[in-house]
Amino acid sequence: MKKAIWIGAILLLGGASAWYFLSDGESETRSFRFVTVERGNLESVVSSTGTLEAVTTVQVGTQVSGIINKIYVDFNDNVRKGQIIAQLDTSLLSSAVEDAQATIARNEAQLNQAQLEFERTERLFANQVVTEIEHNAAKYTYEVAVANLKSAEINMKRAQQNLEYATIYAPMAGKVIERNVDVGQTVAASLSAPQLFLIANDLSKMQILASVDESDIGAIKEGMAGRFTVQAYPDEEFMGTVRQVRLQSTSTENVVNYTVVVDVTNDDGRLLPGMTATVDFLIETVDDVLMIQNAALRFRPTQDMITEFRDRMTAMREATSDSTSTGGQRATARDTAGQSGNGQGVPGAFTGEAGVQARQADVTTFWYLDEDGQLNMARARTGITDGQSTQITGRRLEEGMQIIAGVTEVSSSSEDTNPFQQQQQSGGFRRGF
Repeated sequence: MKKAIWIGAILLLGGASAWYFLSDGESETRSFRFVTVERGNLESVVSSTGTLEAVTTVQVGTQVSGIINKIYVDFNDNVRKGQIIAQLDTSLLSSAVEDAQATIARNEAQLNQAQLEFERTERLFANQVVTEIEHNAAKYTYEVAVANLKSAEINMKRAQQNLEYATIYAPMAGKVIERNVDVGQTVAASLSAPQLFLIANDLSKMQILASVDESDIGAIKEGMAGRFTVQAYPDEEFMGTVRQVRLQSTSTENVVNYTVVVDVTNDDGRLLPGMTATVDFLIETVDDVLMIQNAALRFRPTQDMITEFRDRMTAMREATSDSTSTGGQRATARDTAGQSGNGQGVPGAFTGEAGVQARQADVTTFWYLDEDGQLNMARARTGITDGQSTQITGRRLEEGMQIIAGVTEVSSSSEDTNPFQQQQQSGGFRRGF
């Protein structure tokens, strides 16, 4: 019984070894990652960030010092032009007006006295009763009295104006977006007027001050559309229009940026001053075009794949060179084989006219598996890109076409498994093409 078991085990081991060494049903395979040629709309954009602001804002201050006696408006209040919004204490200012009035009265009396004295001295001087020195002194006293009265009148106007400054008016119609004072607070007007309120003219029309890198500013033009989002409404997009590209640059840590002003409509009032906006300037848009993910345009086959592809193309050309009945196939083979070169890089390996065209900025090469599952290549002209997908045009391109975007690790598979069967966007490829 044990002998029979040992004999069976030996036979089983021998059969497995023979199957391993004699079977040619296994070969090394290579798996590709595929992307699909799609049809849709594409946009080329320049992205930046900026801050939402009111188009016109006015800082309301005071030209006189004093204590805030009354405040008539608060945050978010709508105001009319000329509306009283605050009142300073006027006790000292009113006293200054009364003092100026008293000074005027005193100077008027002095002027009257000086005028009478001057007129009397003139008569006496005409009769040679007084000397010229006395006459000139009386004239001087009169002229000084006239000047003093004029100065007192000016001081009176100044005191009255300061009293009027104690009442703060709205300089324009709008909305109060900032209030920096409270009742009882003392404000001091020195070299610069203290800011009491900040009033925005019309928040139904706002602007974004977007900062654009110097490498992108050349693409931004006045009148261009801009799409933006704000963190308050992350799932909603808003539109604006470029009104101005400011010439003055700003530099931060050797990074040069330019300010672009974008006009925004805010009829519903949801956009607020100070919000951060992420802006996409629409440089160019195309509709209903073929496009592909950029990974497919970056794919470059390995040297052994290039060699095997070139050998296969050469064999096809030689096989069709003696046949006159398969001209179409020969042209196809020649067109494809003529694109290959001796270098490893593609399209840098191209030669002749094909190489010149492939080196153009808008021409690229894509790789795919033909009807027989063999690696093939073709050229395509590229258009605009959004950073993820690129517009492409070419004779061999069609919607739904599977383009190679990468190669995964080498694995082993048996003959009864189709190595090119794709599962979503991946597939296999048997070595030897």
